[in-house]
Amino acid sequence: MSIAPQLRNLNIDLPACPSTLVKLSLLMADENCSTDQLAALIETDMALSSAVVRTVNSALFGLLKRVETVHDGIRYLGMAQVAGLTYEIGLRGAFPPSPLLQSIWDRAGVRGLAMGRIARQLDVDPWQAHTAGLFAESGRAVLYAYDRQRYASLEADQGDQGDESLLCAAEIEAFGVSHSQLGAALCQSWGLSREISDSVRARPNSASQWTQERPAVQKLLTIGAAVDNLLLNPTRSADPAAVWAELEPVSHQVGLHFQAFQLATMRVCERLNIPQSEG
Repeated sequence: MSIAPQLRNLNIDLPACPSTLVKLSLLMADENCSTDQLAALIETDMALSSAVVRTVNSALFGLLKRVETVHDGIRYLGMAQVAGLTYEIGLRGAFPPSPLLQSIWDRAGVRGLAMGRIARQLDVDPWQAHTAGLFAESGRAVLYAYDRQRYASLEADQGDQGDESLLCAAEIEAFGVSHSQLGAALCQSWGLSREISDSVRARPNSASQWTQERPAVQKLLTIGAAVDNLLLNPTRSADPAAVWAELEPVSHQVGLHFQAFQLATMRVCERLNIPQSEG
C-alpha cells in the first residue's frame, strides 16, 4: 500500500524541532562540549530550563539535595542525562497533551533513562542510548496526531499482543507507513545522529536482522530490548531468566560482555525500584 498523501512529505507532517533542541543536538555531537555550554544553552529557554530543574528534583532521581539550576542538575546527573531529559520535555511539548499519548511518554521517559544509565556502564554512548530510548515510539505519537480516532481503533484491534512487528504491519496496512519509519524520520528531521534514527527504524525487527545494522546500532537495539522486556513488559519481566536466555547470544553477537550487560541492567532496575532477578 502506498503512503497516504498527507504523509508523503514527512517534513510537513512531522512536528518541527524547537530551536534550542537543534542547537543541543549539535552541541552534544561536539566532543569538546562543556558543562557550562550545555547549561547556558538550556537556560536560554526559561520554560524549558524550569521544566528540566523541576524534573531533576522529582522523586524519580531521589537526589538528597534540591537542585536550583540546570548547571547543578548536570553536576549531579551528568551531561548526557540532563540533555536527554531536555529532549524528553521538548518532545512531549511538540504534541498536544492527550491521555492517549501519556502512556507513550511515560514509557519513553523510563526507557530513555534506563538505556542511558546502562550504556554508561558498558562504554556505549549514554546520550545516544538515552535519546534512542526516548524516540523509540515517537512515530506512534505522529500517527495519533495524524488520525487519533483511527489509530486508537487500530491499537484496540491489536490488543495486548506486545509484538512491535505485528503493530507495524497493521500500521502499514492502515496508513501506508509504520511508526518505526515515522520515528526514524522524526529523528532525522530533528538533527539526531544516524545511529539513533537507525535504531528507532530497526527496533521492531527480530534480533537476527540486527546484524545488517552497524555495530553501534546493534548495541543500542540490544540495550533497548533488555529495557523493554525487563522494565516495560509485565508479562516478560515476570520471567527474567527467560529474557536473559534470549539476550545472552544476542549480546555476544553485538559485542557486549554478557555478564557486564546483565549486571548493569540489574543495577539500573534496582535504582529505579523495579525488582529483577538474575534468573
